Amino acid sequence: MKKTIILGLILFLGINPSLIAKEYQIKSAKDLAVLNLKPGDKVIMQAGEWKDQQLVFKGTGTKNKPITLISAKPGGIVLSGNSTLKIDGTWLVVDGLSFANGYIDKGDVVLFSTKSIWCRLTKTAIVEYNNPDKTADYRWISMNGFNNRVDHCFIKGKSHQGVTLTVWLSDKPNYHRIDHNYFGERPELGGNGGETLRIGNSTRSLHDSKTTIENNIFEHCDGELEAVSIKSCKNIIRNNLFYECKATLTLRHGNNSEVYGNYFIGNNKPGTGGIRIIAEGHNVHDNYLQGITGKSVSAAISIMAGLPNPELKSHWQVKNASIINNLIINSVEPFSISAGYNPGRYLPPLNTIFSKNVIVTDHEPLKWNDDKVEIEFKDNLIAGNGTFGKLPSGFTVKDIKLKKDQNGLYLKPDELAHEPFWKTEVIGPSWIKGMTKVFKIE
Repeated sequence: MKKTIILGLILFLGINPSLIAKEYQIKSAKDLAVLNLKPGDKVIMQAGEWKDQQLVFKGTGTKNKPITLISAKPGGIVLSGNSTLKIDGTWLVVDGLSFANGYIDKGDVVLFSTKSIWCRLTKTAIVEYNNPDKTADYRWISMNGFNNRVDHCFIKGKSHQGVTLTVWLSDKPNYHRIDHNYFGERPELGGNGGETLRIGNSTRSLHDSKTTIENNIFEHCDGELEAVSIKSCKNIIRNNLFYECKATLTLRHGNNSEVYGNYFIGNNKPGTGGIRIIAEGHNVHDNYLQGITGKSVSAAISIMAGLPNPELKSHWQVKNASIINNLIINSVEPFSISAGYNPGRYLPPLNTIFSKNVIVTDHEPLKWNDDKVEIEFKDNLIAGNGTFGKLPSGFTVKDIKLKKDQNGLYLKPDELAHEPFWKTEVIGPSWIKGMTKVFKIE
């Protein structure tokens, strides 16, 4: 009787019943597959273990009425066994899931399809979803489509072959956003394919991606030389923390990306790395690097030597790079020039500027791997107890003592103290305890 009255009222008001958002309770992937979802609908997954479930989340939502797939209790379900998720539609939101106690043999644990637009994966965890065969090659998250987002997720413990999170390119910029995630331990893989993030690939590396990577924490991401590998053009990497990572942020292929406001805290852990620059038009500024022990291609900041007549997969010559206003503290090799130089890889960086950087070190501030280099040095400051030898013009050696703020971070001369993003922003899912971890800075 009550439903009849409500339906009559809806018809009286001239509202199309098919436009009223619905709420569905489901217990399996089969339940999800039979739904014909409309804008504003919400699908609630029953709490508990979901084993060997291949979820396909399809639908066409709108900006104001997205379609949501959510756990009845945030983090209250565990997708295990060989469970996977495919996000396939427009304005779809997946919220509060957890993958654990399982693995697959190939493909993707979470896949944004090529048809996915304005879709979102949020507050979701993937933890140690590892095949016992370490050579099994699959991604934990693959992003296709356009304008998709992965945020406030907890990703930890990948130990097998394959990039943790990959952005795939098409002929148009994809404008994805990867933000406020925690990327935890990734042990050394022993070869290529151990990246935590990769944006693009060599085949399409000259295409624009325009992906933004911001406000993420990377802790002990040691899978290979490149924790974050940029293989596309016009990306923004800003305000991330790389904590004790035996790896680098590498601008590997592609041009015109911007790297700023990031923190690299090595704490003198062996092999920790910073920022590696390859190709053209990159802008690296206002980054903080402390206690980095890597040398050459793993130095605090390294500019690579280039190959003549390079293929798409090669190391392209650095041109028109800007390295400005960075603070490098107590690192073994602050700035490596023409890193990786050898008889086959010998093209020096061209038309590159290194300006207004502050280096505090007891080591040689500049490592020259080749003297045929065109870099403009301007208004740089060096402080420390080392014997620095002959420096090019554009450097001033000055006995200064930088102040520390309440978090253990050094401040540039005349810089005001401010809280780093991980003290003011919510990182990872709120349902996981311990996400307000204190990061020790030595």
